[in-house]
Amino acid sequence: MFEVAEYIGTIAFAMSGFFVAVRSRLDFLGTLISVFLTAFGGGIIRDVMVDRTPFAFSYDMPAIIVTIMMFVLILFKFHKRQNVENKAFFILSDSIGLVSFSITGALIALESGLNFTGVLALSFMTAVGGGITRDIIINEVPFVFKAGFYGTVALIIGAMLFMLNVFDLVDFYTTVTVFVFGVTLRLVAYYKKWSVPLI
Repeated sequence: MFEVAEYIGTIAFAMSGFFVAVRSRLDFLGTLISVFLTAFGGGIIRDVMVDRTPFAFSYDMPAIIVTIMMFVLILFKFHKRQNVENKAFFILSDSIGLVSFSITGALIALESGLNFTGVLALSFMTAVGGGITRDIIINEVPFVFKAGFYGTVALIIGAMLFMLNVFDLVDFYTTVTVFVFGVTLRLVAYYKKWSVPLI
């Protein structure tokens, strides 16, 4: 269950990192860094926080997936398309990545015996850590700090999985249900323009 969510999140965030790099007009090396940071950054932060060898450093498949995704996106000339970040394809892939990594963060936190705060922290950092690192490197305000309901979705996912674990209900079916709910919530929040109140 963890590996499935991890691979789904890696694919989705590799695409997200590619589109951000294209918008920022980065060269090939910059695009490669953006893609790898977005896809792996949050998971690396998560694993370091619980004293695990990062998943991306232990298995070859994540790097293979990201390399294939970059090749496919370049082959189909996605880097030539305008305003791709406003397209439904980008919004959907980014939402899937956000929710998938929120789930993997929460699952690792639960496996590590962390409390409610720990589950929320790992869920949040896994989902947005890579994007924050990427945005800082390309000198932008991190997306999560200006995108309304984005980070809130990660916290909700973490809270849901924590409560399911309290009642020993975390299994394949409940996790899929949380995934579908999370993606739906993110899409509705985006198109309804929900946001966290400004200070």
